[in-house]
Amino acid sequence: MTSAKPQISLYNTLTRRKEPFVPIDAENVRMYVCGPTVYDFAHIGNARPVIVFDVLFRLLRHVYGESHVTYARNITDVDDKINARAVRDFPDLPLNEAIRKVTETTADQFMADVAALGCLPPTHQPRATDFVLPRADGKPDMVSLISTLIAKSNAYEANGEVLFDVKSMPDYGQLSGRNLEDNLAGARIAVDAHKKNPADFVLWKQSSAEEPGWDSPWGRGRPGWHIECSAMSAAYLGNFFDIHGGGLDLIFPHHENEIAQSRCAHGTEVMANVWMHNGFLQVEGQKMSKSLGNFVTINELFDSWGGPVLRLNMLKTHYRQPIDWTQAGLKETGREISRWLDVVQDVQNEQVSEEFVSAIADELNFSEAIKLLRQYFSTSEYASLRAGMLFLGLSTERGSDQGKKHRTAFLETGYVGGPSIEALIEERLQALQAKDFGKADELRRQAESRGWTLMDSKDSSTGERVTKWEIKR
Repeated sequence: MTSAKPQISLYNTLTRRKEPFVPIDAENVRMYVCGPTVYDFAHIGNARPVIVFDVLFRLLRHVYGESHVTYARNITDVDDKINARAVRDFPDLPLNEAIRKVTETTADQFMADVAALGCLPPTHQPRATDFVLPRADGKPDMVSLISTLIAKSNAYEANGEVLFDVKSMPDYGQLSGRNLEDNLAGARIAVDAHKKNPADFVLWKQSSAEEPGWDSPWGRGRPGWHIECSAMSAAYLGNFFDIHGGGLDLIFPHHENEIAQSRCAHGTEVMANVWMHNGFLQVEGQKMSKSLGNFVTINELFDSWGGPVLRLNMLKTHYRQPIDWTQAGLKETGREISRWLDVVQDVQNEQVSEEFVSAIADELNFSEAIKLLRQYFSTSEYASLRAGMLFLGLSTERGSDQGKKHRTAFLETGYVGGPSIEALIEERLQALQAKDFGKADELRRQAESRGWTLMDSKDSSTGERVTKWEIKR
């Protein structure tokens, strides 16, 4: 089969329609995606935009050539949540040292996690703290951008802060569709009396002696969240570029405010031509939260599921739709990818089929692409299956000993790491009934090692012992 160069179509949040993708410069296609705030290990919800835009990165490289695509994904390593985590975890260290310890550990873990998920490294992965002050290489920085906005009367100083004046931008709110008057009416004016308008947002804020800070024209302080991405995207992609991506929750206020800052500072009509947003992720039908006990990090999932299983499970739902992350879904995905691995080991690589690339090019239609993989499997087109898997970033190798162990467990039990949680609970209940408490304790430890918490109670009607499980916090 011959390699195809299809027309890419993408849904644009800014225009609210699917459009043919036409790059500003086909010799340098540019994409920026908001990366993690590294105050804690990345959870499975954080993995969704990383995987989605990794596939888009692969598609762009396929169509325009690897050397003609630039992908920047930032790391936010200055944030009030990071400060709080640093104080909690390293109370005996000076704050700046504690912050560095937190962010180095969590950023390294994030990069290791997404690599294990099959994601290519971005062309650039800037850290926010490297772009606060003017740089020796002349790349855009946050302080200089804020100074420009003040000079253009788009920002002002008040009560120790620098704020963006939303009324200075007549078409503020285009991305989210929010009416500025509605934003003003819903704001809490009394709390922010120093603002010209309640919807004005912070570009620079003061830092106390106990908080990290940089010396600036407005005193010692630190940047607001939104200005970070405006500086880092401009540093590597220019004043305007092709694609900006992130999660649905970032449309407002983060992306809306990025657009305002960047357009006003650079005098451009757009910040990015195409805005793309992935949908939310739930766990077993509920919003993921630590209070519900269903908060799970990417790294924890590797104890039970291989990277390709996690990646394929994520791709089975269209990227703009909500996804329900379930154990049943993971089990089904694991069985399917195990069958694929059985048949692709000894086939030769070949170029990916035209129909497969066209499916991805049609607004990242992962479902259609996976449907084709299933067709290739059922019709014994194993070379096409292998090529398609590789295009999606799915490993076709049995891999490490741990990967072999997971694969064997799928084939033998349908659940990686050993028996299903239901089978383990049943075995433990039998041990308790037999008063074999040592075995029961060992089975509980096995459950906990796989990321499950067991909760014993009595049935209200029968008085019999019952055990429920939840994902370990």
